[in-house]
Amino acid sequence: MSIRERLSGNEAAATAMKQINPDVVAAFPITPSTEIPQYFSTFVSNGKVDTEFVAVESEHSAMSACVGAEAAGARAMTATSSNGLSFMWEMIYIASSLRLPIVMSLVNRAVSGPLNIHNDHSDAMGVRDAGWIMLFSESNQEAYDNLLMAHRIAEHKDVLLPLMVCQDGFITSHSIETIDLVEDDKVKEFVGTYKPEHYLLNSKEPISMGPLDLQGYLFEHKAQQSQAMKNAKKVMGRVKNAKAIKIAGTAQMDSFSHEQTVMAYTILEIEPPKKEIRMDNAEEKRVELHMHTKMSQMDGVVAAKDLLKQALKWGHKAIAVTDHNGVQGFVDAYHFVRDYNKKLKEGEEPFKALYGTELTMIDDTVKIVVRPNDSKLLDNTYVVFDLETTGFNAGGEDSIIEIGAVKILNGEIIDRYDQLVDPGKQISQRITDVTSITNEMLVGKPNEETAIKEFKEWIADLPMVAHNAKFDVSFVEMAYEKYNLGEFKNTVIDTLELSRTMDNNYARHSLSALVKRYNVAFDEEHHHRADYDAEGTALVYHKMMNKLVSRNIEKISELDNLVSKDEIHKYGQASHINILAKNKKGLKNLFRIISLANTTYLYKTPRILRSEIERLREGLLVGSGCYQSEVFVQARSKSDEELTNIINFYDYVEVQPMDVYEHLVENGEFGSTEELESHLKKIVRVTKECGKIIVATGDVHHLFKEDKIYREIIVNQKVPGGGRHPLARYKKIPSQHFRTTREMLNAFAFLGDELAYEIVVENTNKIADMIEIIEVIIETGGVPFSPKIDNSVEIVNDMVYSKAKEWYGDPLPDLIKDRIEQELKGIIGGGFDVIYLIAQKLVKKSNDDGYLVGSRGSVGSSFVATMMGITEVNPLPAHYRCPKCKHSIFEEDGKTLGSEYSSGFDLPDKKCPKCNENMIKDGQDMPFATFLGFNADKVPDIDLNFSDLNQAAAHEYTKVLFGVDNVYRAGTIGTVAEKTAFGFVKGYCEDKNIVMRTAEVERLAMGCTGVKRTTGQHPGGIVVIPGYMDVFDFTPFQYPADDPNSAWRTTHFDYHAIDEDVLKLDILGHSDPTQLRMIQDLTKMDVTKVPLDDKETMNIFLSPEPLGVTKEQIMCNTGTLGIPEFGTKFTIQMVEDTKPTTFAELIKISGLSHGTDVWLGNAQDLIKNKIVPFSEVIGCRDDIMVYLMYNGVEPIKAFKIMEFVRKGKASKDPDTWSEYVQLMKDAKIPDWFIGSCQKIKYMFPKAHAAAYVISAFRIAWFKVHMPVYYYASWLSTKATDFNVEAMIKGYDAIKEAIIEISNKGNEATNKDAGVSESLYLALEATARGIKFENVNLYKSEATTFGVKDDKTIYPPFNSIDGLGDTVAKNIVSEREKREFISIEDLQKRCKISTTLIDKMRLMGILDGMDESSQLSLF
Repeated sequence: MSIRERLSGNEAAATAMKQINPDVVAAFPITPSTEIPQYFSTFVSNGKVDTEFVAVESEHSAMSACVGAEAAGARAMTATSSNGLSFMWEMIYIASSLRLPIVMSLVNRAVSGPLNIHNDHSDAMGVRDAGWIMLFSESNQEAYDNLLMAHRIAEHKDVLLPLMVCQDGFITSHSIETIDLVEDDKVKEFVGTYKPEHYLLNSKEPISMGPLDLQGYLFEHKAQQSQAMKNAKKVMGRVKNAKAIKIAGTAQMDSFSHEQTVMAYTILEIEPPKKEIRMDNAEEKRVELHMHTKMSQMDGVVAAKDLLKQALKWGHKAIAVTDHNGVQGFVDAYHFVRDYNKKLKEGEEPFKALYGTELTMIDDTVKIVVRPNDSKLLDNTYVVFDLETTGFNAGGEDSIIEIGAVKILNGEIIDRYDQLVDPGKQISQRITDVTSITNEMLVGKPNEETAIKEFKEWIADLPMVAHNAKFDVSFVEMAYEKYNLGEFKNTVIDTLELSRTMDNNYARHSLSALVKRYNVAFDEEHHHRADYDAEGTALVYHKMMNKLVSRNIEKISELDNLVSKDEIHKYGQASHINILAKNKKGLKNLFRIISLANTTYLYKTPRILRSEIERLREGLLVGSGCYQSEVFVQARSKSDEELTNIINFYDYVEVQPMDVYEHLVENGEFGSTEELESHLKKIVRVTKECGKIIVATGDVHHLFKEDKIYREIIVNQKVPGGGRHPLARYKKIPSQHFRTTREMLNAFAFLGDELAYEIVVENTNKIADMIEIIEVIIETGGVPFSPKIDNSVEIVNDMVYSKAKEWYGDPLPDLIKDRIEQELKGIIGGGFDVIYLIAQKLVKKSNDDGYLVGSRGSVGSSFVATMMGITEVNPLPAHYRCPKCKHSIFEEDGKTLGSEYSSGFDLPDKKCPKCNENMIKDGQDMPFATFLGFNADKVPDIDLNFSDLNQAAAHEYTKVLFGVDNVYRAGTIGTVAEKTAFGFVKGYCEDKNIVMRTAEVERLAMGCTGVKRTTGQHPGGIVVIPGYMDVFDFTPFQYPADDPNSAWRTTHFDYHAIDEDVLKLDILGHSDPTQLRMIQDLTKMDVTKVPLDDKETMNIFLSPEPLGVTKEQIMCNTGTLGIPEFGTKFTIQMVEDTKPTTFAELIKISGLSHGTDVWLGNAQDLIKNKIVPFSEVIGCRDDIMVYLMYNGVEPIKAFKIMEFVRKGKASKDPDTWSEYVQLMKDAKIPDWFIGSCQKIKYMFPKAHAAAYVISAFRIAWFKVHMPVYYYASWLSTKATDFNVEAMIKGYDAIKEAIIEISNKGNEATNKDAGVSESLYLALEATARGIKFENVNLYKSEATTFGVKDDKTIYPPFNSIDGLGDTVAKNIVSEREKREFISIEDLQKRCKISTTLIDKMRLMGILDGMDESSQLSLF
């Protein structure tokens, strides 16, 4: 515990120095710091420290002594103030440049003159930039604590800088405060021993310090100092992630959070308090066979790897992963186990993950009738009966307390039976509350044996009816067995199952729901008395029979035919089941079962038929599951013989510890723990008797007992898709934590030691030994299994060479030929020709449909892709080619064009020297290595931008190419995010009336994050399964978000899990191709013919003048508003800063805008400081490789540097970066280039940027030359919100609306932002003389802006605020049928709300129309 002392600031500093016990202290006295060395010198003389105290003649000498001591390897400290610090000035810089972590206690005082001894910070500010870390202390406590932390910070290997702890002269130095001191041994442990890596007295590593630094090394060392200072901030911040911290501060009410908070003036990392660590010390360990991870939807709250780590820590040899309804937890488990086993030494036993799932199994037959006969429904007299009992356990200690029954014939009650029964024991208050039967009412009544014999005579052999007959029949059957009454053989019809099948469009099928549905008088107050419920059921059943007869179902034996095989999964008896895969075959069958459960048999939740499990049982072990299992539930009502028949279906039966079932006892489903214990004993006994394996499992859902709170919060939430977790209805949920072997043995001690050991240890290990180590994710080395297309190599070769010769002539120039051969060697050698061919087919299909396709990523770096029509980007260096004679030019006057022009579109116009034809200018200069790797060892990732209108068609086309069962949308998994978890905790607290501090809410929220909430699909990813394999080799499949109406099935695994196994096509939707298609439709012009060197179009990147407007008119300094890549505020500012004049510079801007730490603080500074012109800065990843190669660096090395930099590794791997820096320096690469590379965290591929810019430039051309079509297309395809009234009114109204939104500032909504964006484009259009006419009932389109003439645009109906696409399409559809005769007619036919009609009136859209259809007749 801490020690409280009243100390001055100087005393506190000296005390801290005493506890630190440095090797050397050198100091010279100066007011107001004199007391610090004075106090410390007494500690030295009294033997309280081991420090060498050096009394010197000046402050300069004091710092010199500290420098010498630190350089020699000692820990040194000093103290000074004001002019004393000034006198140290020379040595202050030497200390920091030598990276010596000296710690100084600086008592701040004004620097003379005039002479002043009081406080200001001029002394510290004078050496602010000297390379010392400075910690300023606001109190004596902070002065003390900061000194304790100083050495931990300064001496850190990533820092190694001197540090001064500052406090205010006299204000704190001589004022006395109560301070919490840390115990000496704790300080010693915290500060640690100083062990410098390099020091002068190390004879094994002779070094020199302070040599001459020439300019290059000087700035390198200064850069290192600067980086160390940045590192210091991170080191200070690491206390946040400490195992435990000690905080000292002042408690106060926070006005924002309205909570008591601590304003900390010091935070110390300390060792956490010792807590008991659970270990599994059993000689032979158990195996957990039932475990749920965070991939159990809204249920499990522990990551798979955390459970696996705990199992390994306890010495377990295996553990099962059995998530609900899925196997998504397999991925993390597999990777963890695979990586662990790889590190084992020869002979060490590998750890085994057991892969399984917990599913809802449905009995294939719905038991509406037990023992059916062929008698006619309406001809029978029926006994309709109901029982009240002491509990639910017919096979245990519960018994009947009331029998109520009626006989019904032709809808008339012809006889009644009602008998209360003495159970021979007291009934619980809960039973009284439910049934209204009291113990007093049962006194003197016949016992169960007498009552059941009497009832048997009364019913004779008549067919019987009950609601939820399984329950009532189980008690009757058990009574027959107990009292030797023979076999109960009556036909029984269950109205619950009958209702579920007849009225399957209803959600509720309770008796209360049925009497309302069939209009039967029923008093809820008498509900749950047997005689009353029996009569209500009888009257309902009679009406059901009449309904059945009207459907031509006339016999009792025909009732079970009500449910078709296709519908049986919706109504059959449900129970939980566990399935484990024994081997690879079993895993594949498990994947099949998961797929069926999540698609074919999906009904509200995934479910699987018993017959499907039987059909796919090979390689699987089937276990009984939890308290919702068939065995657990049926054991309560079935005889041993019947239970044996049930158990025989399973390979093993599970039981869990008693406390896992405690909620069933508390809720009264078991009368007592003794009854539950008897129930478990019965399951164990019968399982052993029928020769099956009985195992004890934990049904684990969280790691430690204290983690149960996370699960309580999660199960309290609604499950996506509706409903709540089954445990949400219980007041208290059980703790289902991971238990040690001893804890499990103790839990089953009631079975006796021998039997407990058998089911906890022996049998769980026996199951684990039956299971092989399984490869869940196929290890491919990163090369996926690609589909095959007949003659793909020949097709690709022919396609490429044919197009190349069409462009460049035959024979091909060597440069072209070499490039093609280089690429095809890697493509065909890697088996990637099929991938190229697939992309080509998809692009061609879209082109044939009339839509352009834009390439993404680095595919444009492949000349083969260009020749196949996959991308428009030509990756060759800048060149000319003649469309007529095929002549090409790549160099002039001995100099390659690519060395001067980064983009071929910037070449000057040229006539072909051979045929005088205008030559085509082409080439963006991109090495193939950026796409497929230097040795063609990267798997190609061909991403394509399809029109968002044509994306769905492109997706569907993959089904044509590969078959429906070979293509799936790439699946995703949505988990609980931090903010959502925070809301969950808050909601839990409100429900439970718990008051909780925000800090605790945040802590609990952390434990709830990452839990699976739902599933989804990648917006454009299509996973292709090759025809020679099937999907179950890789993953199960499912519907996204459990939506059976989805047009696509998705991979069950998140697609990242199998991205190295199967081909993923990125068929993404984008608005640019859609806009170009609309322009093409409006203009009838081929948009691919737009000249990409148009000067007027290029000039809009400098000013709006080419548009015929001023920047004041359009409130923008460029003409790029609404141009893709260049129309946002951020990119417009980039355009203003860079003033691009070439296509290459536009590509560079695109690359810079998409990169991380490429523009801000990097290229932008280089341009502003005029270090290099914009044309030379690094914009895209390819720029690095190309620049280095043009400057003499070997291509392979240039490629490696590019790859290293583009992934942001320069800051993560300083050693490798140092090697690359030296390599570049040797090649005379300038420092600005190296420095720029070092800052980069992510870089955009040039091919991607080029493809974007080509599309953007085409759109920009129409903006300049055919503006009305540009604005109509932009507003139709890009805008989301409109102020159409302002647009119709014209320029002034639009400008006023823009200003109004701008004045809202931070209060502007997302809709305001959308409206503002469209208004800016409308402002520009009207400034150019384009007019927006009013919405026209007969001329406007539903969702697209129409062009009337070259100066007029019609807005669509959906531009009216509040009028959606559906209504807009209704208007267009209805007007094509016939004219609207009135406003009333319009509103009725098009389903337009009165509010919208009023709005349309105000806008003048309905002018001239009659209000009523009646008026229009006259």
